Amino acid sequence: MPGVNHMRVYLPSTLPALADLLRTGEVGPAPVLGYAVTPAIREWYASGDIEELEYVALMHAARRSLRLLAADPAAPRRRVVLAAELSPAQQGALATGGEDFEDPGLVRIASPVPLRDIVSAHVDERSAAEAIEAAITALPAADGGDDDARFAVDSAEGYELLWYATQEMGDLLA
Repeated sequence: MPGVNHMRVYLPSTLPALADLLRTGEVGPAPVLGYAVTPAIREWYASGDIEELEYVALMHAARRSLRLLAADPAAPRRRVVLAAELSPAQQGALATGGEDFEDPGLVRIASPVPLRDIVSAHVDERSAAEAIEAAITALPAADGGDDDARFAVDSAEGYELLWYATQEMGDLLA
């Protein structure tokens, strides 16, 4: 759970981007896309408690991670989501909603997110790589409405993301 007045935001990523975070000390450049429990998510999932809503945001970030993997064929086929806690000051520069937001939980963070604000990483286990590759391959057809391709993309969500503390993130790259 986020600290008082802090907002948990889930940042889609990849293992190479995680390496960049550990090298540079920040997720960026800005704007940084993430997923959070926005008012629109609360409205969309009216019956969910905060933990369920945060899980929804996490899964939306995991789906966006597939697109990042599609754009980086050399990246290991494992979805990565970084959980960050934004301070009230960072939230003040947060953009949510609007016509250009295809997802009610999507947010844009106006500045890079420093490593000190990352509270955990959520990563596929290695055994998920084949299903993740199939989902990446199916993305274009799924976007075009192909039901079989959508099934392949949805199948990736059958793999739970494993939780890693920040001090374990370097081990993921070994």
